[in-house]
Amino acid sequence: MATSKNTEQAHCLRCGRRLFSTSSIASGYGRSCRAKVNAASTAADLTDFKPAQVDSARELIEDGAIVPLRGQVFAAVSSDGNETYLSHPTNCNCPGGLKGRRCYHQAAARLLIAA
Repeated sequence: MATSKNTEQAHCLRCGRRLFSTSSIASGYGRSCRAKVNAASTAADLTDFKPAQVDSARELIEDGAIVPLRGQVFAAVSSDGNETYLSHPTNCNCPGGLKGRRCYHQAAARLLIAA
């Protein structure tokens, strides 16, 4: 009798390499990329964002709820998980971003680009 094997593979959200470690799979980033993202969270210029927005941006990254699409454009999941927004460090198509306000999706995009 043949045994079935799970053939799905997890890949790093930053560089695309295959992930093997359970902690890396859980975080969505390999060890090196996670270190770079953590270092960028202190180096990126987020002075025009509120502290709560910066915290939400870091949580978005930790949850793997923002993924790169092309260049500096990212797909970010809303806080309730029902919507997906296109985010860039200077623009976002979430309700706040469409009104010209800074949102935590933009802060998360800045953090990931700084990494």
